[in-house]
Amino acid sequence: MDKFAQLLDDLYFTNSNLAKEIILTNYLRATPDPDRGWALSAIAGTLSFDLFKRNVIKSLMMERMDPFLFDMSRDYVGEMSETVALAWPQSADPVRLNRLPDLHEVIAEFQSRDKAGIRDYLILLLDNMTPSQRWALLKLGTRGLRIGMSARSVKLTLAKMKKVDIDVIESIWHGLTPPYLDLFAWIDGEAELPDLSDKVTFSPVMLAHPIDEDKDLARISPATHIAEWKWDGIRVQISSNGTETKIFSRKGEDISGSFPDLVSSVNFNGIMDGELLVKPGGELGSFNDLQQRLNKKKPTKALMEKLPAHIIAYDILEVDGHNLRQETLSERREKLGAALSENPQTRIDISETLPFKTIDDLHNLREKAAQTGGLIEGLMIKNTSSAYVSGRPKHAWYKWKRDPFLLDAVLMYARRGTGKRSSYYSDYTFGLWSEDGDLLPIGKAYFGFTDEELKEIDKWVRNHKLQRFGPVQEVEKGLVFEVAFDSAQESKRHKSGYALRFPRIHRIRWDKPASEADKLSSLKVLVGT
Repeated sequence: MDKFAQLLDDLYFTNSNLAKEIILTNYLRATPDPDRGWALSAIAGTLSFDLFKRNVIKSLMMERMDPFLFDMSRDYVGEMSETVALAWPQSADPVRLNRLPDLHEVIAEFQSRDKAGIRDYLILLLDNMTPSQRWALLKLGTRGLRIGMSARSVKLTLAKMKKVDIDVIESIWHGLTPPYLDLFAWIDGEAELPDLSDKVTFSPVMLAHPIDEDKDLARISPATHIAEWKWDGIRVQISSNGTETKIFSRKGEDISGSFPDLVSSVNFNGIMDGELLVKPGGELGSFNDLQQRLNKKKPTKALMEKLPAHIIAYDILEVDGHNLRQETLSERREKLGAALSENPQTRIDISETLPFKTIDDLHNLREKAAQTGGLIEGLMIKNTSSAYVSGRPKHAWYKWKRDPFLLDAVLMYARRGTGKRSSYYSDYTFGLWSEDGDLLPIGKAYFGFTDEELKEIDKWVRNHKLQRFGPVQEVEKGLVFEVAFDSAQESKRHKSGYALRFPRIHRIRWDKPASEADKLSSLKVLVGT
């Protein structure tokens, strides 16, 4: 466990991606199985279980530290695990360990115990650890690691260790499970590449570049490109071998359990790429509608009937065992259409292609997307000769999102951030004026500003404090943000009656009086309600 803690410490305090890869490589080379596999899983975010719950940690601290003092400390530090790691007071008569157990021993011990046993074992470890070791344990146990190393970086590290293309790692990654004994046996040259031919797995997706209007529009013509709507759903991959079907998110997370109605309707053998939406009342719904189904591990029958899942498919990667990735987009779309014609799917439609002759036509289509109230985000423009390549190949696919909606809103509340922002008020709640003159919250944002602007906002918050509500600080109604957002929907859960989609700070209106900020009626006009 001490080596794992040192690994996390080294990665957390290293900024260079290349240096992080070297640190992880050295650890994986020097660490035996199964510890290195569990460490890899923790960093890549593929652990599927918690060793203990966050409320167990908090309850232990409440027994050992004045609750008010703990809350103040957590507010100052900005994060619970770090606060506990630093402030943990040893038991009056602690049991001393001869050595810290290895990582795999810790995991096995927690998994073998009941609730009371988990609590006792957690106390034993925390009593025998240094602050950095405690932090590593608490982050591991609650699957809360944030060390600046993505799953993609982990896969790239493994690819370099084996001296293979990252696509090889990607092709097997989602069919493997921690602690990855078969993966490391192959990397160490002791076994063949794991055979996953009998498993339904995820294939790395192809991504689009945001369009550069000054450079990229000149490359586009109706002879070489097609245009499609960019729907405001979530990107998914439907993978089926004829007997088993899975739905994967764009990052490879298996979300099949949340959409059993969709899974049970699929009757083809292949892999399709598309957008997941819902169809309340038989019509495509908003992202707000879709959110009611996301992360529902066991959706009720009533919810599935109210918001049935639906796919807009725009590509096909495999069909009946044939790999189509190296064929052109035109050829793949033709085979996608044929597959859906031969095996009609009740919940899958092919993406519509939008006719255009000139760039002005594309501009008009983009403006049309802006009039859908957020249902359509903009356009996808794709080169018809492009192969399906994981990652973001240049000049293959473009996304041309409509301009965001903008409103002037008033800062109402601020909260300290976490990690490197723990010393700053960096999370902001803002609102609009009602017709009665009340300021009603419409959303929250914590990005869209520079580090220098963050310092200025933090200074303003500290100089204009009002009431405090736990970690949330109310401020005087005097600072205006120009807020950008992609869409808004009516919402009974919010006092303003609206929920914003993807709000962010567009700029800070130091010059504008709060009394001149927008009213809720302006939001109604923007979203067409």
